[in-house]
Amino acid sequence: MKGPARALLAMLLTALVLGGAVPYVSGPGRAYLSYLVLGERADAAGAALAGAGSKEAGGQVVQEYPQIGAVLAYATGDFAQKLRGRPGIAAVGATRTAPVVGPPRGVAGAGDFAAGVSADARDEGVTPVVPDPAQGDGWNLAMVGAVSVWGGGATGPAVRAGGASVEALRKVLVAVLDSGVDDTHPDLRAAVDPKASVSCADGRPDARTGAWRPDPGVGESGHGTHVAGIVGAAGDGRGVSGVAPGVRIGAVRLLGPLGQYYAENIVCGMLWAADHGARAINNSYFADPWKYNCPEDADQAAITAAVGRAVDYARRKGAVVVASAGNDGQDLGAGRTDERSPNDRVSGAARTRYLGTECVRLPGELPGVVTVTAVNRDGRPSGYSNFGRGHVSLAAPGGDPDGGPRGAIVSDWPGGQYAALAGTSMAAAHVTGAVAVVAAGHPEYGADRLAGALAEAASAGCSAGPYGCGDRRYFGAGLVVLPR
Repeated sequence: MKGPARALLAMLLTALVLGGAVPYVSGPGRAYLSYLVLGERADAAGAALAGAGSKEAGGQVVQEYPQIGAVLAYATGDFAQKLRGRPGIAAVGATRTAPVVGPPRGVAGAGDFAAGVSADARDEGVTPVVPDPAQGDGWNLAMVGAVSVWGGGATGPAVRAGGASVEALRKVLVAVLDSGVDDTHPDLRAAVDPKASVSCADGRPDARTGAWRPDPGVGESGHGTHVAGIVGAAGDGRGVSGVAPGVRIGAVRLLGPLGQYYAENIVCGMLWAADHGARAINNSYFADPWKYNCPEDADQAAITAAVGRAVDYARRKGAVVVASAGNDGQDLGAGRTDERSPNDRVSGAARTRYLGTECVRLPGELPGVVTVTAVNRDGRPSGYSNFGRGHVSLAAPGGDPDGGPRGAIVSDWPGGQYAALAGTSMAAAHVTGAVAVVAAGHPEYGADRLAGALAEAASAGCSAGPYGCGDRRYFGAGLVVLPR
């Protein structure tokens, strides 16, 4: 093995070990990229054609997505160039820029989107934990109209907002696509549904017990537990309460061992959640490695198309797809800069990209997605929150990152702990919980009607004026509230 290749292999293996178990098959010093290959037909026949073409072009297919006519393949060399333009192939795109030493290794049972159906089972670094809040304060729940409804008690309230009972909420499944969820946390132990939980950390559904839990060796691994707590932590008088305590949570781990939310992970998670009956799918992240994906770039266009197909599939299956607007303080309705892409590079600084509105943040800027901005405790837009008329749907409590436990959002953290975080990630989780409440009261509603009910309730409570919730650039339809 020559010097540069040896150095690359050593660097990749080091990164993988630091991120957890090494999940890739080692090759003879070869550098592989992962590719999403989309057939023109968004169905099983399209996936079969995409798979056959990938193999002919020298790729190794590691996962099929028959729901959307796509496959995930690993390859070296000019794989994409060989496939693009072939009859029946709609798009081919590399989903990463930093190569790996080989495709993911085989895992018994991985790859089955039906697994579990019949069973009864970004700020990195150290996050400071806070004392058990014992369901104190809860300004964020009060803001969305939850505190006065939930009450307390060891078994929780009998009736919830919109007339939804505890029993009705237990029939509702929401999926938290994130870094993983610690289902051993006391607040979440009864909420996380093992049969609807999975790891999609390498683009394949892995439903082995506990695969959905966070990897403590990966930065920001506690994020998903925090988000899940906002959605549906138990309202039992201890810890924190979620917006929809009693709802079932499908924990879907997307964050892989390299600390990235790659497009294949998102596609896998979205399809899994939809196939398992989720009524809301929470997405508090953006797709790596590109903060914004541009249509003039063939790789980024393929990524956008694949995630877009997955979102459309989920919505057709009845799920409201909820996403965070992002924490860059940017107007999504105007040109913007991107100073961190690609964020999976192994060395050097990212070049500054000056982008137009045709470049989109995934999945939040896709059609039909409910995109959520953040407000502080005083109800004003958080300075970090992205915004943009026609680009955001609703606002919700996201908190102040410098506000401590009283100004940020206190929620669950792995290991039975609690943390105060702020961001549009937290805001999106409030909306996902609100979708669950509406779905519990109206199981007959489809995705559009569920989202519409929240938009109507938010708009009805809006006040006009600068930075009031009538300012559509920052609030969309308005501040989310639980319909009565």
